[in-house]
Amino acid sequence: MSREVNFGKLLHGGDYNPEQWLHDPDILEKDIEYLKKAKINEVSLGVFSWSMLEPEEGVFRFQWMEDIINRLYENGISVILATPSGARPKWMADQYPEVLRVDSAGNRAFFGGRHNHCYTSPLYREKVRIMNKKLAENFGNHPGVIVWHISNEYSGECYCPLCQEEFRSWLKDRYGSIEKLNFAWATTFWSHTYNSFDQIEAPSPRGEEGIHGLNVDWRRFVTDRTRDFIIHEIRAIREGGSDKPATINMMYDFKGLNYHKFADIIDIVSWDNYPHWHKKEEYLTAMDGGMQHDIMRSIQKKPFLLMESCPSAPNWQAVSKLRKPGIVHAASMQAIAHGADSVLYFQLRQSRGSSEKFHGAVIDHYGGDDTRVFREVTEIGESLEKLRDVAGAGVRAETAVIFDWENRWALEDAMGPRNEGMFYKEAVEKSYYAFRKLGLNVDMIDMEQELEDYKVVAAPMLYMFRAGFWEKVQRFVEKGGRFILTYWSGIVDETDLCFLGGTPYGLMDVMGLRSTEIDGLYEGESNVGIPVQGNSMHMTSSYTCKNLCDLVRPSAAEVILTYGEDFYAGMPALTKNSFGKGYAYYVCADFEQGFYDEIYRKIAAEAGIKRIIRHIPKGVEVSTRQTDKAEYVFVQNFNREPVEIQLPTDEYHVWTGSYDGTIGGFGTVVLKK
Repeated sequence: MSREVNFGKLLHGGDYNPEQWLHDPDILEKDIEYLKKAKINEVSLGVFSWSMLEPEEGVFRFQWMEDIINRLYENGISVILATPSGARPKWMADQYPEVLRVDSAGNRAFFGGRHNHCYTSPLYREKVRIMNKKLAENFGNHPGVIVWHISNEYSGECYCPLCQEEFRSWLKDRYGSIEKLNFAWATTFWSHTYNSFDQIEAPSPRGEEGIHGLNVDWRRFVTDRTRDFIIHEIRAIREGGSDKPATINMMYDFKGLNYHKFADIIDIVSWDNYPHWHKKEEYLTAMDGGMQHDIMRSIQKKPFLLMESCPSAPNWQAVSKLRKPGIVHAASMQAIAHGADSVLYFQLRQSRGSSEKFHGAVIDHYGGDDTRVFREVTEIGESLEKLRDVAGAGVRAETAVIFDWENRWALEDAMGPRNEGMFYKEAVEKSYYAFRKLGLNVDMIDMEQELEDYKVVAAPMLYMFRAGFWEKVQRFVEKGGRFILTYWSGIVDETDLCFLGGTPYGLMDVMGLRSTEIDGLYEGESNVGIPVQGNSMHMTSSYTCKNLCDLVRPSAAEVILTYGEDFYAGMPALTKNSFGKGYAYYVCADFEQGFYDEIYRKIAAEAGIKRIIRHIPKGVEVSTRQTDKAEYVFVQNFNREPVEIQLPTDEYHVWTGSYDGTIGGFGTVVLKK
């Protein structure tokens, strides 16, 4: 089980690679001076240091790291210490090729890159165990080391014989018999029935990719293999005598792993955020980043770490766009507003060579402290010191949006009703954005989490129902909750078998309707939802929809909007149903954002959700964090120009930031009571 982690301060720092500068001690000494000046109180060490820690098999050199950790600690700078398993040394790949991954076509990789290793290989696991245990023995109880950073950005999969055999064992444990597996996967289709588990191979372009149950189970297996490897890494650290918290750094919108499965094996979630600032309106980029923060926070429903962000321009994006003045500060404060207890960067000092030599850094190749980036990082450090009391504060949400990895895997593999663009993430964003525009905190949960803590729950495009979700929804609405479901939901079970007897499965009585057909619209096609005169939601505006239109037959639900065009003109486009003490709403089509903004505003008001600021200008975000002693309200302007906004200064006092009836461009004001 994960533990509560509170550092008593907000961490400010990031990835530091002093092994690149051991030849120049003057630079290392100067770095400490610069870090202190920028109010940096943490550095992440050792992320890709294996070849420096073990240059030859069995030859360990830890002295350079000990010297660095000691020097940092003497200067008040803590260390998040990484295990180096994200990139193994060349000698290991040469001597033990089994550690290298095999791709889905059966080709073993050459040495190179990162994460090019097999999570199943007993040899690789043993090498990692030895390294991690030695690191823990040497540094695990050093007062300067505060967290273990396990590997780096876990990703990818291996199709080697070892992993294939492990997959077969995993399936046998899951299904028990080959007959149950064949039924769950519908293998009679195309005559692909298996006679034994030994016959099963992972999905491959050279073999089987058309069994959807196989595809989704392989993804689950990859998550479980990764989870097992993380447990293995942490166990080695504990064997080395260190009980300090452990984290893994997750990634933006990463489809490859179900991050919720790691909630109970790490102590604190962390993630790496690299937005494409200035590619579109800044508030849209901010809204997208905010949703990712809330996804990460909701995995454990407690504060997380922003492990990596860029103080300037990332070099791996299509265009290395400079951040305009103030935007890095605004983005950093947004992370804190959404529940982060840190602002950490990649990287602190810019590398001289290789693939990230032009990636933005706090200290660039010039090597001075009089740059624009260094000044802005220093300002962030000063802000974090003022906000110190926020460390450990929670985020309490009365609204939630379901964002489920396994549902996404299945939905995007389903082959219908659209094979180009199902727009699952975009559908989730519309619900999330509508709540956020009201200034409401939002939890981003999966189907395995509970619903009773919320007043309103939205479930966009839940094609797959699993983990007894329909039963949770029934209880939630019966007890007075407001539940919003959309088109293409409740279609299949957890192995991607279609439900029989009507959809949305298990919820036809709750929703008061049955879905009969769904129309996939061509690009450029659209329809319109027209309000029914005298509807109970008092809707009077029409809204455009596209991509998917669900045709439903109401049994008890009130029709709020109807379609205006095509052969299904006059059929329901939005419904509302009373069930128990609550209400269930069914959104039949992929509507424009304004539709969601209106109905979510009305539903939140019906549910009695309090809004701290009622009139929020476009581009302004409002977030809250709370402790038992205080409430903090972050009001952020993600517009380039100042905006007028009325803040509740009679109830809260301005704690940080500048407010005179307006908030400046990219400005942040924090209220406290």
